[in-house]
Amino acid sequence: MRDDIRPGAKFPDYELPDHTGKRRKLSELQGTDPMILVLSRGAFCPKDRQQHRLLVELEPEIGVAYTKIVTVSTDGLLELNEMRSGAGAHWPFLSDVGRIIQKDLDIAEYTDPQHNPMIPHTILLEPGLVIHSIYNGYWYWGRPSNDDLRHDLRAITQKVRPDWDLGAPGMREAWERGEKANFWPYGRPIKEVLAEAS
Repeated sequence: MRDDIRPGAKFPDYELPDHTGKRRKLSELQGTDPMILVLSRGAFCPKDRQQHRLLVELEPEIGVAYTKIVTVSTDGLLELNEMRSGAGAHWPFLSDVGRIIQKDLDIAEYTDPQHNPMIPHTILLEPGLVIHSIYNGYWYWGRPSNDDLRHDLRAITQKVRPDWDLGAPGMREAWERGEKANFWPYGRPIKEVLAEAS
C-alpha cells in the first residue's frame, strides 16, 4: 500500500462503474456519513464471499446507523453482480477491471498472477473520505470482524457527530437557542435527508 494511504489521510475519490454500469464517485456514495470500503479480490475468492456474507448480516445495522458500505473488485459486471446477488448484498459494488485502484495504491496481489486481483483491504472512512483505519485481508483473520467494524464505526460516529451525547454540557441550551446545525439532520430539510438515505 502506498505510504500516504494511512489513518488521518484522505482516500482518493475514485470514480468507477457500479453493478448497474453507472459511473459513481466514492464521495458521492459516501455523502456525509461514515463508510466501510471493501477492496475485494473478487467473486472467485471464498474468503471474500465469506466476508461479504458477514457484512450482509451487519447491513441492517449499517442502514439505521447512517453508515455507507461500498465494495470494489477487479471483476467485470457479470461477476460483480453474481457476487452481489450471491451474498444477498444491497449496497453498491464497483467494477475496476482496469485495475486503476490496484495500480494507484500499489496493492497488486503478485502471488496470484492468474486472477491479478488487489490485495484485499477493508478501509473505514470518516466523512470526507478521511481514513480512520485500514485492515489488510490477505489472510482471512486480517479482515475485520463485525465487532471490529462496530468498534471503529462507534469511534468514527462519536468523533464526527456533534450530537453524540445529548446530555453533554450546553447541548440542550444550544437546541433551545435554535442552533440546529449541531443536531441530526444538521439543519437540512427532512426531504433531503430521506432522499440521501434511499
